[in-house]
Amino acid sequence: MRNKIIFACVALGIVGAGFSAWLYARPAKPLPPAFSPASNPYSEGVFANGIVESYQTQGENINIYPEVSGTVTQVLVAEGQSVSRGAPMLVIDDTVPRATVEQQAAQAAAALALLNELKAQPRKETLDVAKAQVEMAAANLKSAQDQLDKQQHAFAQDPKAVSRDVLDNDVNAAKVAKANLGVIQRQYELVRAGAWTFDIENQERQYDALIKARDASVALLAKYTVRSPVEGVLLSVQATVGSYISPQGAYDSYTQGYTPAAVIGPGEAGGYLAVRCYIDEILIPRLPQPEKMHARMFIRGSDRNVPLEFMRVQPYVSPKIQLSDQRTERVDLRVLPIVFRFMPPAGVRLYPGELVDVYVGDKEVPPPVPQERPALTGQEKSHAP
Repeated sequence: MRNKIIFACVALGIVGAGFSAWLYARPAKPLPPAFSPASNPYSEGVFANGIVESYQTQGENINIYPEVSGTVTQVLVAEGQSVSRGAPMLVIDDTVPRATVEQQAAQAAAALALLNELKAQPRKETLDVAKAQVEMAAANLKSAQDQLDKQQHAFAQDPKAVSRDVLDNDVNAAKVAKANLGVIQRQYELVRAGAWTFDIENQERQYDALIKARDASVALLAKYTVRSPVEGVLLSVQATVGSYISPQGAYDSYTQGYTPAAVIGPGEAGGYLAVRCYIDEILIPRLPQPEKMHARMFIRGSDRNVPLEFMRVQPYVSPKIQLSDQRTERVDLRVLPIVFRFMPPAGVRLYPGELVDVYVGDKEVPPPVPQERPALTGQEKSHAP
């Protein structure tokens, strides 16, 4: 009995193993594709990689780089926001340049006060002092002259009444008093004439130099507030409060490279978006004439495609590094940029910076009409996979 049970278990195991082998050996049914791959709609179409951009009549999106370095203290805008020309977007720490402006403004004010003082000369009080000094010197001269006259009169009456030494001293005292009066009178004239024109001109130039230095510092201080150069839509803001930005841009911790502090696209484009296509240099001879050029864009990850309107050719063949942004990469392939525009279809989301597939040609080929396959016979069904 025991052996029968063992043989039965072995038989069941063999049957189970065979069934499992058959089950797992069956070919897996392939999943249907998520979307149909892009097919060339033109008889001689040229394939190109494209990148969606905000539409503008010339150039590309505007990359904002600050002209000074520092720590961001305020971010006044948000991505997707419309900004007007001159609107403040970022504020960088301006403690040092603001103190410099205040210092130079104080120096300029001091220079102006000194200039006004020079122009206001002579001061009435100073002129009064100089005049009083002239009167005192004149009085001293009169006193010395009177003393000399008395001594000379006495000497004329009796030469022995006045010594020759005393008479000489009185003569010298009178001469000193007269010379002193002349000096003080000239000093009075100098005070009354006011400041020298050359002193005033020198002070005016010093004041002007300080004003220009202050204005330069004010202009530098204004650069610590990053403003929008045009009216548009803010596509990207890389700076955050507390981050450090410089004229090289903002450091991206993900790519470990420097990116623009902000990116602005045009605000009024009539709802259009643009596609910048990069045509391989070996395919350039196959391009149709610009007036006959058509293109169709295929949105990756979907079955949607959109016709494009030709706008312009950027007539400069450059290395193909625009999409990878690898500036140090050795590249032999060169591409020709062509710009198209399109109106985003309803229900489709597209954003600047999105990669798309583009075919460029001159005449579209009508898509093939799907034909129904004939019904299979019983024998054909047996051989069908």
